[in-house]
Amino acid sequence: MTTQAISNTTLPITTREIHLAARPEGAPTHANFALVTRPIPELAEGQILVRNTWMSVDPYMRGRMDDRPSYIAPFEVGAALEGSAVGEVIASRSERITVGATVTHFAGWREHSILDDELATPIDTSAAEPQHFLGALGTTGLTAYAALTDVSPVRPGDTVFISAAAGAVGSVAGQLAKALGAGRVVGSAGGPAKTALLLEEFGFDAAIDYRAGDLAGQLAEAAPEGIDVYLDSVGGEHLRAAVAAMRPKGRVALVGAISGYNGATGEQGPDLYLAATKEISLRGMLVSSYFPIFGEYIAKAAAWLADGTLRTRQTVYEGLEQAPAAFLGVLSGANTGKMLVRLG
Repeated sequence: MTTQAISNTTLPITTREIHLAARPEGAPTHANFALVTRPIPELAEGQILVRNTWMSVDPYMRGRMDDRPSYIAPFEVGAALEGSAVGEVIASRSERITVGATVTHFAGWREHSILDDELATPIDTSAAEPQHFLGALGTTGLTAYAALTDVSPVRPGDTVFISAAAGAVGSVAGQLAKALGAGRVVGSAGGPAKTALLLEEFGFDAAIDYRAGDLAGQLAEAAPEGIDVYLDSVGGEHLRAAVAAMRPKGRVALVGAISGYNGATGEQGPDLYLAATKEISLRGMLVSSYFPIFGEYIAKAAAWLADGTLRTRQTVYEGLEQAPAAFLGVLSGANTGKMLVRLG
């Protein structure tokens, strides 16, 4: 099989990648990353060359910077990081994916990616703009959907509490909770600008500014009769307050725990005795367990985007060299909605 390439286009011979330069101790810094130029090798049979146009940075990547056992292998020091990306196929030795296709894949943090064709998924860019397949139509949206339909299902009339509600997962989850019949949706975010956004754009019924303090008191005021479902992306004080506010047989989706990702200590966990006496379920989730329903979810979410049921926000950094800054920003809560890097 010969290599296909876009006509009148000279294929690049080098590309740039972001490597893990050193494992962080505590919060990562720019010193933990290195921008590296390397040659692009020849394609093998069944491979494609993708010019990446968008890449995602996500909080879970912080855990992969540490060398410890987890549900996913750690990043290797001296090698390119990886994560979700979208790009255009500019060369192909695949019968399944041809030149010109737009694909999603998991070899981000680089300007070009060589992939075995089974590791790339063609996307329909007539359904939505390509970057949405990293956010509302990607694992971000699927996480929110699975959390609220299977892990901790929302029932008609429920009061739902969402942490990190102005972030990528939380902003989608709050809107999905309303679409699923929740009677009241309360979101927590950092600062008055974000809490205003929850109310004015994302349709939350109440918003809590956790930076203002007294999280438990604010939650009691926003949901005086208690909560039924909590989507937790933060852990720590948020999880403790949610369990205290939960009604009997409440449901908690343990999606993330960003408050402890940099090795913070001293965060008191939830009152598990209280959780037991209220018969509360606390259930963890990995979005990879829900990949079999990805197609079903995308069909629904694309329609929600088109009719305005689902609104999105994106925070965009320009150029691969800004990927570390974008990642550090998402860890500090600097993003509104999905944090993306647009590649040149």
